[in-house]
Amino acid sequence: MFSVKRGGGKLEIVHWEFNRLEEIVQFWNKHLKTDFPLSHRLFSQNSVTDENVCKDSSFLALDEDDTIIGIVIAKRWQQTFDVTIDETIGYIQVLFVDLNYRNQGIGTKLLHHAESSLKRKGMTKILLGSDPHHYFPGIPSGDRTTISFFEREGYGHQGTMYDLIHEYEQDDTLSASIPEIVDVTFSLLQSHEQEDFVRFLHDSFPGRWEYEAIHYFKYGGTGREFVVLKKAGRIIGFCRINDAKSPFIAQNVYWSLLFNNELGGVGPLGIDDKERGHGYGLAIVEAGIAFLRRRGVKRIVIDWTELVTFYEKLGYHIWKSYELYEKEL
Repeated sequence: MFSVKRGGGKLEIVHWEFNRLEEIVQFWNKHLKTDFPLSHRLFSQNSVTDENVCKDSSFLALDEDDTIIGIVIAKRWQQTFDVTIDETIGYIQVLFVDLNYRNQGIGTKLLHHAESSLKRKGMTKILLGSDPHHYFPGIPSGDRTTISFFEREGYGHQGTMYDLIHEYEQDDTLSASIPEIVDVTFSLLQSHEQEDFVRFLHDSFPGRWEYEAIHYFKYGGTGREFVVLKKAGRIIGFCRINDAKSPFIAQNVYWSLLFNNELGGVGPLGIDDKERGHGYGLAIVEAGIAFLRRRGVKRIVIDWTELVTFYEKLGYHIWKSYELYEKEL
């Protein structure tokens, strides 16, 4: 516990306490509900049960009445999956301070505590967002106050990412057609193909996508969330699709509470590098969209991408954007 005197009373900075979940969700929604409404299930999934949460590096700021007025959640890779993940990178999953307590140095104290702790644990770089089970790829672009804060703290801009969205008005979901291309097929992954699929990801896309697939099967996934592209019976590409029945909340449907109807998601996707240049990438996205539409999903999000022009071909447009920032320790 760290105690700091303020003009209006005493501030305490304490380590992250999982038993204050209800209060933290209320605190989040007090400030972010308009654009990023948080459910208890999503918060528990991303910030409580995720094994990569670094509890020693995460903190709460409390006022004299023991009320939460600030929070920082930090992560680092701590799982034992045999995948290629850089174990020297730390993440700030989220940091924000109650609007009534800003400009008093609270955010700076929370950040410095998190940074110092991550550095002691061997981290050499910190990314803002983009953590395993992240909420954001970076800082939401419209939050200029937060962007300026982190720039003053030495974080450098690395680019911009986008969430795209499209709403399908046509009621006839049977018209959603799966592309037909000579010598290849598109299908949903079957449970008996799990081993082949993970091997494909390990060979072609080692790292985060491989980890996310292993995690998916660990938590009861059956394969309905993956469209696979096959050539001569061999998997050469994939596309992830998500809906309300998925075994856990995936990133492109995080903010489904903003809508009255079901939200679906497409991505990530990848094609074996030896099979590129044939239009398979766009086609497998079309296949993923078709499978979702046949399930009755009319509103679909493609998240964390810079390929805006690519997806505009399918009628998608920018919905949200994020600024990527990082800092060398």
